Amino acid sequence: MPKIKIDAVAVSSSDMAKTLDFYRCLGFDFPTDAASQDHVEPITAPGEVRLMIDTAKLMESIIAEPPRPANHSGFALLCDSPAEVDAIAQKVVDAGFEVANPPWDAFWGQRYAIVKDPDGYKIDVFAAL
Repeated sequence: MPKIKIDAVAVSSSDMAKTLDFYRCLGFDFPTDAASQDHVEPITAPGEVRLMIDTAKLMESIIAEPPRPANHSGFALLCDSPAEVDAIAQKVVDAGFEVANPPWDAFWGQRYAIVKDPDGYKIDVFAAL
């Protein structure tokens, strides 16, 4: 039996330009025409897990109901250092977006923060202490 792996995670967007601005704060790089597309993926290297961003309108046509975020994080981003976690959280705030849980030193040995995209999707940002 072939081994499966996570290939992609997905969120939806009610305002693609604003959503792309948020994910750029997290370090993602997008094609120049991305804001005008219904489906966007950041530029990634072959074999990396992909982030898929679809307009809410496109997702509703696929899943037959309006998309909505969970009340917990859907995915997590591993940073190189605790300082990078702090820097990303500050960049999110400086860009006018929300930090749902500011950086803290978690009891499990990681610097942790939870940021929220414009549609309410929560993303964990962490690094080993």
